[in-house]
Amino acid sequence: MYDDSPPQPETQRLKQVIFKADDFGLSPAVNAGIELAHREGVLDAASLMVGAAAAAEAVACARRNPTLKVGLHLVVVANRAVLPPAVIPDLVDEHGELSRDFARAGFSYFFLPRVRRQLAAEIRAQFEAFKATGLPLDHVDAHHHLHLHPTVLGLLIRIGREYGVRAVRLPAEPPLLSILPGETGALSRRLVGALLGPWIGLVKWRLRRAGMRTTDRVIGLHDTGRMSAPRLRHILRVLPEGSAEIFFHPAVSEGPGPWPLAIEASRAELDALLDPEVREILQTRQIRHGGFADLAPVG
Repeated sequence: MYDDSPPQPETQRLKQVIFKADDFGLSPAVNAGIELAHREGVLDAASLMVGAAAAAEAVACARRNPTLKVGLHLVVVANRAVLPPAVIPDLVDEHGELSRDFARAGFSYFFLPRVRRQLAAEIRAQFEAFKATGLPLDHVDAHHHLHLHPTVLGLLIRIGREYGVRAVRLPAEPPLLSILPGETGALSRRLVGALLGPWIGLVKWRLRRAGMRTTDRVIGLHDTGRMSAPRLRHILRVLPEGSAEIFFHPAVSEGPGPWPLAIEASRAELDALLDPEVREILQTRQIRHGGFADLAPVG
């Protein structure tokens, strides 16, 4: 049973949330969903795929919505690269598409110096493309969380420093925080958390040592495509003190949906961000929200 009474500010540590959308620029349907969720819902921020098909449209969207905080969604697998195939032949196919074989890509990034050089060039090109938009850089994360890969993370930190990166997503999710009452899967969530815990700790240490901020927790890893309104309400009611990033993949129903989610799932996640009860919970429980640049340090 939840305690619906308002929190006591004098005794309770501040709760801070970033409602964030991934895959900004992936398609017109995604861009429209992100704009709607920001204008009429609670969405604070979005991560831009600078090489995606609808990236220019996404930049135009961000410019007409200056309160939307935009970060770089670094893409090193499973989408279009920024550099031409002739420059990064070991990373892409003849169409400029990065590999969807994550294991093979990860192996080559770690063990092959030639591939690492090309990877560094592509990462730098994506930072340059973001810089060229003129948008303030609120944060950085990676498509499919590939910045958990040690080589990708190292390049993100080294190159990102040159472009003023101050905040990076740390994919550290409390395993049972988003699970609904009566929902199965608790054991598998705990197992994944236990296996990834030491590695996540090392990633956090590297980011903090580099002076890059992270939230205390991230929510959405276990429930990608299932961040419905009931789930989001539940999360906000049980949210611990401190800072949290809750991420989504919203899209409108028209047009192609974002890979790998069905358009129905993306529309449900959009509906969660538009849900009036979510706003009510935020107000009642005095949960502040904004981009990385907006949230006060949590002491």
